[in-house]
This record gives sequence, structure tokens and C-alpha cells, in this order.
Amino acid sequence: MLKIVAANLNGIRSAARKGFFDWFGSHQADIVCVQELKAQQDDMTPEFLAPHGYRGYFQHAVKKGYSGAGLYARHEPDDFIIGFGSEEFDAEGRYVEVRYGKLSVVSVYVPSGSSSEERQQAKFRFMAAFMPHLMALKETREVVLCGDINIAHKEIDLKNWKGNLKNSGFLPEERAWLTELFDKVGYVDVHRSLDPRAEQYTWWSQRGQAYAKNVGWRIDYQIATPAVAAQAKTVSVFKDVKFSDHAPLTIEYDWNLG
Repeated sequence: MLKIVAANLNGIRSAARKGFFDWFGSHQADIVCVQELKAQQDDMTPEFLAPHGYRGYFQHAVKKGYSGAGLYARHEPDDFIIGFGSEEFDAEGRYVEVRYGKLSVVSVYVPSGSSSEERQQAKFRFMAAFMPHLMALKETREVVLCGDINIAHKEIDLKNWKGNLKNSGFLPEERAWLTELFDKVGYVDVHRSLDPRAEQYTWWSQRGQAYAKNVGWRIDYQIATPAVAAQAKTVSVFKDVKFSDHAPLTIEYDWNLG
């Protein structure tokens, strides 16, 4: 079995203080994809770099305390790739890929557009640049794309969909991008393929009582090529301990890294 985790940490130092690496050690995943490190290389302690015998691979943002993506591997990969070739977004630290044979596992942090119209336009530019990359990757590789996509795909994927139709994360253009990825390009939303139930959220606003009332969004994904997705067996969202405003998403695949 191949056990993969996607977890937005909203700051690796903050998540560590809240027990993320203790959970990490007991969870026994093969690959842990993390986003929003909010740390530079100099901030990375031995625990952050190589916890519990795993090896970490990271892309840090040029801007301090911002973005950042990483991936922890229990088994040494054949190769790793930092960045996807976009000058603008590689500088923001958004893409790490490891390769095992024909399989690529990617940790991605799609920009949020909620802070300003300027950032929403940056998100659209990212989406435009990233789609051809995902299409090309699928032509030659099996893929599991993990991370914070910052888009709720359908009405079932957020509590208050009617009130968010004009908000970043649920805009028609964003949802159409995911629909194209699934229906035209042929990737699979693995979480949804295993669990069609409502209220399977992975992120909650820090305002009000959103977490307590489960007023959430499903914006963290594992998105796979069909052959890998067909081998997905179990999915879980870990909410027993709150490491950040996101919850880790774990999926197990009947797939051999060897």
C-alpha cells in the first residue's frame, strides 16, 4: 500500500508547536505533501528537514514568511524536481515533485485570490500556466497531485455555496478549471471518487465558529491519473488535532513504489 498525505500547515513552525510532527511520526505515511511553510531555508530545523527518518524536499518563497511547498518521502525517490518552470510562481514556492519509476507525486500550493483582486489575477495566471504542465505530465507519467488547490469544485464542497458564488475559491472560472482537469484532461478527484458524502471539508475560516460548526470548504485534494486513482482504497480527513486551519487528507493506494 502507498499512503499519501496532503496537509497545508499554515506555517511549519506553528504546526510543529501544535503537534504536527508528533502526529507525522505515528501516522506512518509513505509520502507527506505539505504547503504554506511560511519559512525560509535558514528557518528549517533538523526536525523540519528530516523528521522521523524521512527526507524532505522543499521550494521556499523568495518573500519571507510566505507560501512555500514541500514533500517528505520515507523511501528515496529516483529523482526530484523543484518548481514547474514558471518564473513568477517558482519564486513563490509552489511546486515539489518526486519520482518513483513511472509515478510522480507532486506537492502543490495554488495561490489564494481572496486577499485582493491583484492576487486573484495572479491565481488565474497560475491556473493558465499550470494546466499545460499537468497535461504534459499526464502524457508520460502516472501522477498523484496533492495539495491546497484553493478551489471548491461543486456546491457539495462548501457549506455556504450560495453566499460564495462571487468569492475567490468558488468563482465560475475556477470551478470550470477543475472541471476541465477532470472531464477533459482526465485526472480524477480521488477523495470524491471514494467518498461522495457532503460536509467532507478540509479548511475552515478562523473567523467566528466556523470550525466548531463545520462551516468549511473542501479545497485540499489528491488528484490522480486514472490508473492510480483506480487503486485508491481508503480516504480520511484528520480532525482530532487542529494543526492549522486545514486538516490533513490521507489516501491509501494499492500501489507499489518499487
